[in-house]
Amino acid sequence: MYALVDGNNFYVSCERVFRPSLNGRPVVVLSNNDGCAISRSNEAKELGIKMAAPWFKIRHLEESAGLLALSANFVLYGDMSDRMMTLAAGLGPTQEIYSIDESFIGLHGVRGDLVARGRKVRERILQWTGIPTCIGMAPTKTLAKLANHIAKTAERKPGSYPRELAQVFNLAALPAQDLDDVLQATDVGNVWGVGPRISEQLREGGIRTVLDLTRMDPTTARRGWSVTLEKTVRELQGQPCIDLDDAPGPKQQIACTRSFGKPVHQLAPLIEAVSEFAARAAEKLRKQNCLATELLVFMHTSPYRPGPQCSRSVVVPLRRPTDDTLALSKAAADGMRFMYVAGYQFIKAGVILVDLQSASVQQRELDLGDPNEPPATRDRSRLMAAMDVINTRFGKGTVHSGGTGSPDSNRVWTMKQERRTPAYTTCLADVPVARA
Repeated sequence: MYALVDGNNFYVSCERVFRPSLNGRPVVVLSNNDGCAISRSNEAKELGIKMAAPWFKIRHLEESAGLLALSANFVLYGDMSDRMMTLAAGLGPTQEIYSIDESFIGLHGVRGDLVARGRKVRERILQWTGIPTCIGMAPTKTLAKLANHIAKTAERKPGSYPRELAQVFNLAALPAQDLDDVLQATDVGNVWGVGPRISEQLREGGIRTVLDLTRMDPTTARRGWSVTLEKTVRELQGQPCIDLDDAPGPKQQIACTRSFGKPVHQLAPLIEAVSEFAARAAEKLRKQNCLATELLVFMHTSPYRPGPQCSRSVVVPLRRPTDDTLALSKAAADGMRFMYVAGYQFIKAGVILVDLQSASVQQRELDLGDPNEPPATRDRSRLMAAMDVINTRFGKGTVHSGGTGSPDSNRVWTMKQERRTPAYTTCLADVPVARA
């Protein structure tokens, strides 16, 4: 048995914890540079606002419907996620944190009433963090994801499913006929792993509901589509094909990319930006104990803005694999200098660390140079470790390379976040104070 614990409208819920006045109001959280809606309250959904709706297309609802839009505060959301996941882990012996607001819990060996246990965990998360959640339980991860969708829909849209399925739903506890009725009432596009393109193809073939997909022959799914869809069908039929990944392996690539708050056309701020991105990627690289052998730098203009267009990238090979922030920032700056061309308004840039290898693999070289010449590089692992400790404790960018510029200066390449709320839980100056 598996359970999926999912925070409801997670980003909006995090904001409401510290601003109760937002309860009952239509609220959306916007993406980087306040571009589009990435989280919506139930009230905003009722206004017809779709996920990823561009802000300029829904901005008129501020006056006509009282819509409130907030800039994304990922520092706050990450900290609240850690708290929620710690409490969710009490549901079962194993856990896979699937995303910032979703966590699979292994229920193998857990006895007693699973729904009652799930409700207690849900109430604890709500009481201790203020985040409302829904929990779906089933014999496979795909069915648990589906059960979670049903639990959330039954809570938000009374009448779409029986009310007793809301909040916490154990799909395995339903009688066979009731289970068929629920699957028949659920569109095939709501199945985990079935995207818009495949769902449209399935509908054209007469497979419109989850029940239809469950009754499909797995061999037909593999022959007509892919092994992935075959596994999905088998999981819907109750055969576990996707294991709980409680210890995810290291990433094969690490990227840090950002859109700028306003177009950048000069070389100096572009170098600052990619140096900063390389530093952020280096922190992630050290966290998974890996080294990078190559670094890709790119930049491009906006296809939606008038004027000349330009998109360029370059792969910078490193002399030896490294996780050194200074070495990677220098490589990123060198790549930007190489590919920069004047006369364009660049709107986005990024750094991608590729061809990663374990830090336990060491590369050595024969010293064929002048014996009196000092070594070109030196081991800065202790310095990097100290930087990571300081930045973790006091905040990102507390200690940084000089090439990134001063965080207090007017960085023209930083993101536009005009509506961001305070970091209530991670910045001492932003912690709310209750006065008697």
